[in-house]
Amino acid sequence: MSCQVTWSVPELTALTTVLDQLMLTVLTKSMSLTYSLEKIIMRRRQLGGSDLEVSPIGLGCMQFAATGMAARFYPTPDADAVGATVKAALDGGVNWFDTAEMYGHGESERALSTALRGSGVSPGEVVVATKWAPFGRTASNIGRTVGKRIDALQGYPIDLYQIHQPISFSSTGSEMREMAKLLRARKIRAVGVSNFSAATMRRASAALAAQGLVLASNQVQISLLRRNIERDGVLAAARELGVTLIAYSPLRSGMLTGRFHDDPTLVGSLPRFRRFAGSFTERGLAATRPLIDELGAIAKSYGVSRAQVSLNWVTNYYGDMVVAIPGASKPHQAEESARSMDFQLTEQELAKLADLAV
Repeated sequence: MSCQVTWSVPELTALTTVLDQLMLTVLTKSMSLTYSLEKIIMRRRQLGGSDLEVSPIGLGCMQFAATGMAARFYPTPDADAVGATVKAALDGGVNWFDTAEMYGHGESERALSTALRGSGVSPGEVVVATKWAPFGRTASNIGRTVGKRIDALQGYPIDLYQIHQPISFSSTGSEMREMAKLLRARKIRAVGVSNFSAATMRRASAALAAQGLVLASNQVQISLLRRNIERDGVLAAARELGVTLIAYSPLRSGMLTGRFHDDPTLVGSLPRFRRFAGSFTERGLAATRPLIDELGAIAKSYGVSRAQVSLNWVTNYYGDMVVAIPGASKPHQAEESARSMDFQLTEQELAKLADLAV
C-alpha cells in the first residue's frame, strides 16, 4: 500500500527554507568545531627536542595537595573543585599538567589523575609532568622510587620527569644517567630539570647528549616581575641547547592580576609565605602600579583581564621557547588562564610591558 503526498508551492517553499537553514546550521557548527580544533593544534609547541607537544599554557597542580609546602601558599580545593578545575583547563585547550612528588608526597598526583579520569581523559591523551624530590637523596633513588610516582598517577604515564632541585647528594651527571635508564626502559618519555642554573643545565644537557638523548626543559620562575633568566645566562643557555623553559609563578603569586592594587586590604588575607614570595608590601604595590595600569589598559582593548595579558606576555615575549604553568584552585581561574591563548599581543605591546617591568 502506498501513500502519495501532494505539496503546495507555498509548502514546498517553506520546507526548502527550513532545510536550507538546517544545512547552514550544521555547516556552521562543523566549521566552528574544525576552526577550534585547528586553533588548538596550531598553538601547540614542541617541548625542547623531545616528542612532546604542549599548549603554551599548562596547569600547575601544586595547590591540589593538602599537606606540605603547598598548603602554606594556597587553600586546598576539595575533590569536586579539583575535578571542575581540571575540566575547565581541558575545555580551554590546555593539554598538559605539572605536578610533583613534593606536592603532598603524591597527594597532588593522585588528585590530578583522579580528576583527569573523571573528565573522561584516557591515559596518554594529555601530557603529564611530575618531579623527583632530591632532598637528602642520591641519584640511585630516582629509579627506586619512580614506581611510587607511577602508582600515584593511577595509570597515567609520566611524560616528563624532572629533577625538582639541583641539590641531591649526587652529581648532575649521575642524575641524568639514572634518568636515561628510565627513558630507555620507557618508564618516562622525556627528561627535564627545575630551578637549574645555566651552568648546571649545561652539565645536564651534556650528560644526556653523551648518551644520545636530549634535555627537554628547565622549569624556573619567570614573569613580568621576575626576569632573572635574561641576566643569569639561563635564557641564553636554553636557546643554545634547544631547551624549553617552563615558567612557574607566571603571575607572581597573584600580584600581576592587579586585584591587590585595586583593594590593598586583600593582602592581609594571604598566607604569610605567599605574601613574602609575591612582595605584597605597600612599597611593592606602589612600585608595580605603572605596570599594572598598563596591563589594565591593554586588557581593556582586548576585552580580557590583566592576568591574561600577563600570561600572554610571558608565553610570547621570548618566542616559542617559554611555556607557563599558572595554578588554579577554581574553575574560573583555569578558564581565565586558558583563554590567554586566544589572542596575541603586538610586538609594541610586548616591548612596552617589558620596559615598564624593568
